[in-house]
Amino acid sequence: MKKKFSVEQIVSVLKQAEVGVPIAELIRKVGITEQTYYRWKAKYAGLEVGQVRRIKQLRDENTRLKQLVAELTLDKTMLQDVLPKKVIKPSRRRPLVTYLEQSYRVSERHACCVLELARATHRYEGRQEQWLELRMRIREIAQTRVRYGYRMIRILLNREGWQVGKDLVYRLYKEEGLGLRKRPAGRRRAAVHRQERFKPTGPNQVWAMDFVSDQLCDGRRFRSLTVVDIYTRESMAIEAGQSLRGEDVVRVLNRLKQERGAPKMLFCDNGSEFTGQMMDMWAYRNGVKIDFSRPGTPTENAFCESFNGTFRAECLDTNWFQTLPEAKHIIDQWRWEYNVSRPHRALADRTPAEFASQIALKRDLTETKTGRKLTL
Repeated sequence: MKKKFSVEQIVSVLKQAEVGVPIAELIRKVGITEQTYYRWKAKYAGLEVGQVRRIKQLRDENTRLKQLVAELTLDKTMLQDVLPKKVIKPSRRRPLVTYLEQSYRVSERHACCVLELARATHRYEGRQEQWLELRMRIREIAQTRVRYGYRMIRILLNREGWQVGKDLVYRLYKEEGLGLRKRPAGRRRAAVHRQERFKPTGPNQVWAMDFVSDQLCDGRRFRSLTVVDIYTRESMAIEAGQSLRGEDVVRVLNRLKQERGAPKMLFCDNGSEFTGQMMDMWAYRNGVKIDFSRPGTPTENAFCESFNGTFRAECLDTNWFQTLPEAKHIIDQWRWEYNVSRPHRALADRTPAEFASQIALKRDLTETKTGRKLTL
């Protein structure tokens, strides 16, 4: 998990720098980047811990007072709107609640509070009707469709215009004695036995995917989709965003397919982004097999999990992101460094000529995409 620094810890770090501790030694000891240190200094320099807490309390109190004033002003406006009308009986207050909800875009609870009407009173509906017609219709449907339960019967009733809920239909269904005979549940068995996972013999044969979560300095959460080549251990893509869904995963895979071609297999967990219909359709059209990890066994996607740990320790934990575009830029720089210049096993086996050609290729791609020269 990413280490969170409290206000006291940040002020303590700045105090150590003021008494003469070298900045390079200090940021390495704390585990942050130089950019993060100067951001802390610009925000908290010259303040004591008590002063920072007091400023935060005043800001929170100011925000709360502004919200209270806005609510009181809105309540006064709504009362002035409905005061000319007689609202003595609850039966006359109920339509006013709906009027306030539609006119002022407030919740039912807020409108009932302004009119001093209990929500239970507003929602109450008389039960003088004994649902005789509904009972007859339920029995007619059950006689013509003998294997329909109360859920299927409710769907047919809603199609006919009956605005009824499942609880009412179930109660009437049981009172009429229309329950079906319950079949004995059979023992569940696995359809197939798990086979040994596919082992790649070259690049672009097997890719692994997973998500990593983090947050910006203001507390907003964002996720990063990581795609790793199992054979070369290369980070093929890191897509960051506040809301990544199945279509975003397919978009990243289509981009990688245009650059490198489609793989033979994908390793991933059972997240909804990977098990959705869009991923299944993409795999079917491109002839790709998806191998899902069994629940509770993250070791089956060990290469991607190992990469995620390195990504968090060397990039996410050492940077203090202010905005999402900045986070994407820093993550892209780190991915390029990981693939090209970081001394890990995937690159240690390369010859000097291959290493130089990889750097030249990256320089050409970056200059073509951004129009600026890359300085190494």
